[in-house]
Amino acid sequence: MQWLNTIIDELTAHHPEGEILIESGSSPSGTYHLGHMRELVICDAILLELQRRGRSARHIQFVDDLDSLRKIPINVPAEFEKYLGYPICDVPAPDGSDRSYADLFLQTLIDACEQLGLEVEYVKAHEKYRSGWYVPAIEKALDNIPTVRQALETVGGRKLDEHWSPIQIMEGERLKKRKFLGIDVTSKTVDYEDVDGQQQTVSYQKGQVKLDWRLDWPGRWWLQGVAVEPSGRDHMTKGSSYDTGVQIVRDVYGAEPPMPVAYDFINMAGDTKKMSASKGTGLDAVEGSSIMPPEVVRYLILKSPPLKRLYFDPIHGLVQLMDEFAAFAAKADKTESEQQLYYIATRGEEERVVSRVPFSHLVASYQAALKDVDKTIEIIGRTEHGDVARDEADIIRAELKFIDEWLERRAPEDVKFKLQDAAAKSEFSEQEQAFFAELAERIIGAPADVDGAWFHNAIYELKDSTGLEPKELFQALYRLTIHKTSGPRAGWFLSMLPREWLIARLKFEK
Repeated sequence: MQWLNTIIDELTAHHPEGEILIESGSSPSGTYHLGHMRELVICDAILLELQRRGRSARHIQFVDDLDSLRKIPINVPAEFEKYLGYPICDVPAPDGSDRSYADLFLQTLIDACEQLGLEVEYVKAHEKYRSGWYVPAIEKALDNIPTVRQALETVGGRKLDEHWSPIQIMEGERLKKRKFLGIDVTSKTVDYEDVDGQQQTVSYQKGQVKLDWRLDWPGRWWLQGVAVEPSGRDHMTKGSSYDTGVQIVRDVYGAEPPMPVAYDFINMAGDTKKMSASKGTGLDAVEGSSIMPPEVVRYLILKSPPLKRLYFDPIHGLVQLMDEFAAFAAKADKTESEQQLYYIATRGEEERVVSRVPFSHLVASYQAALKDVDKTIEIIGRTEHGDVARDEADIIRAELKFIDEWLERRAPEDVKFKLQDAAAKSEFSEQEQAFFAELAERIIGAPADVDGAWFHNAIYELKDSTGLEPKELFQALYRLTIHKTSGPRAGWFLSMLPREWLIARLKFEK
């Protein structure tokens, strides 16, 4: 993990002593998705590696809940348009609860972080503004407007017109951009021009005045002493909010900026655009941490450098990812870099939640056992993975919780199946019925420990006597057992089923 070691080496060189503060940030304006988690997982990796090297460190998530509601996400009623312009901390929750809009959506992030085992503290912007914590930053910024303007124009590459304002004012219940006229640090007030051109005065101690984002961000760096902050690559381009923030934190706040860590987006496979909370595209963070064990989510994010764009397929791609991680975890001769990745992906936990049984095998076995965990382990015990089932029974039990969620939420129809309670003889041809009868007799006479290969060969050996093609034989078996024309590998699938149940079904006795 050269990218992580480079970050840690530079951080410790710049901060040889004391606690190192890591910051992430977001606005709870809608449902958090897997793309949001990349920033927090990177922060957690930095935290873990610093701690592993004996340094004191903290990770805070700065929650911009004083941002105004700018658009209505797809999963929020359209009637909430009446709250446009309100700080989201003051908007009621769409679910009708006593929480605010911001707290409702923030909770999804908190839940996802808890499921992933991330160590993070949450700091809410509205509490900081309304408690007076921001006062020093407001005073420094507004007392140095020419310097701020110069930074925004020279570094940001844009000409500010006469209507530009460094602040937003709470007028009634909404945040409004208003022309700044002056500040009185003795009375702690700001003069501004209202929509009618009249001069108004307001206190900036209780959250009635909010700094523009490009002043707010460097202000909090200074107030908190932030040492490092990952940000999406859109915040790190030339002239971006990070670039202007660097200039402002130095020239206005008299401090050094945090070390930047730029990261690219996580897109859904086949999608050219990043996940969007407001549009409802992508995989929401709680769902992602429900269908995958935490170490797999962290592995997905951390195995590649932050600036590499990631593509995630929660359907077929998840199957491959689970098996890839299982092989990685079981690898005996990991390199030093792989050991570091494994330590951080698992957060140093010894207890595993991914077994060495292939994911697709677990999925089929779980469904064949009618989602009974103990019966699933029993079924796997009769396959070529029997030794693993006995050695890793507890791991399999934990993994099946995620498989159950995946089957409910994301599994494709061609993977899902359910054993049918009954089968009507009239739905099958005489050739198919004869095939079933012959196969039943063979199974009755077979040893108890025959495997999937035996069943596969038994099916093929009956193609000549029945006059049916192999494809027709397989389709008939799937229709008989799961009422589909396709399913798991037939021989292996039949070997998983309870022997008495299978024989009875082949004879139409069940």
